[in-house]
Amino acid sequence: MDSTSTPSAAQPGSQTVPSQLQFTGNGKEYFGIWIVNILLTLLTLGIYSAWATVRNKQYFYGHTVLDGHRFDYLATPLQILKGRLLAVGLFVIYSVVSSYFSLVGVLMALGLVLLVPWMINQGLKFSMRMTRYRNIRFAFKGNFGDAMVNFVVLPFFSIFTLYLAMPWVLKRIDAYIHSNILYGDKPVHVQLQGKAYYKAALLVAVLGILMMMMLGIALSLVADININPGELGAVNSGMFLIVPLYLFVISALQGIYQAQIRNHILNNAQIEDVAEFKSNLEPQRYALILATNAAAIVLTAGLAFPWAKVRKVRALAEATQVVVLPGADQVLDTAQQADSSFAEEAANVFDVDISLT
Repeated sequence: MDSTSTPSAAQPGSQTVPSQLQFTGNGKEYFGIWIVNILLTLLTLGIYSAWATVRNKQYFYGHTVLDGHRFDYLATPLQILKGRLLAVGLFVIYSVVSSYFSLVGVLMALGLVLLVPWMINQGLKFSMRMTRYRNIRFAFKGNFGDAMVNFVVLPFFSIFTLYLAMPWVLKRIDAYIHSNILYGDKPVHVQLQGKAYYKAALLVAVLGILMMMMLGIALSLVADININPGELGAVNSGMFLIVPLYLFVISALQGIYQAQIRNHILNNAQIEDVAEFKSNLEPQRYALILATNAAAIVLTAGLAFPWAKVRKVRALAEATQVVVLPGADQVLDTAQQADSSFAEEAANVFDVDISLT
């Protein structure tokens, strides 16, 4: 970025024409990358997975365009591989010790709970610092105490509310993640409301009950068929479709919830003097995309995964606009040496997954 440029002063919202986020990749092109990644990962007994991760992210970042600029993913395969080997080693040690020394295993499990906030923070720091736009890297400034409260303490106590407090907890988690993101030296500001999370959760709960009841009725009808040689094939076909149908329903409900929450987060987020975000992702359309993606992946034994992923990413991009303000030219890249990818990979091994909207 040219540090000698002197853009005129602007207030948020001074630029009224938003820039459309674009994704220029396609399923056919990504299928070639995906299938090669899988074959080489299998042939190298998983070692190539680090290179596969970098290739995948570089493809999707490099094909995401905003205001004429592409995103960059900066991590190297060796960074990912070192972190992955360390994380797997830690998991193996935990598994062996817990198998032979149950008490020690319990103590290690408790220690792992204390490590979860650290792993989440370090993983987010690594992911953010490996992301660059307009030659400016992102960063994450969350701290251990806040992460412990939001990711461990509050979810635990929500159990005693019969999970009635969980939408509020999810709001706290999203607020913690997004409000601690920086673009260069500029922080992201978000103003989230708990009622949006309760509204989305209630809608999904009601729809889920109705759809599961309908599937249950359909399953009962299939099971009650009087089996004879002429009907056996129909029964087997009906039972075979039950799993894809359940996945279809679950994916649709997931799409409805995610679309509403994503719209709420982005429409209430901004980087002061740099950017304002807009999201108009239609819940019904996104639900249909996720549901048909899940069905296609199951029915093709996974071969439709590249098509499904590209289709999902393109839908998210089409629903996203960013008002780029003149202050974007004054952002300073303050990122230093990136944190180790160990925490990010450890989080994956121990099933601690944080997905940014």
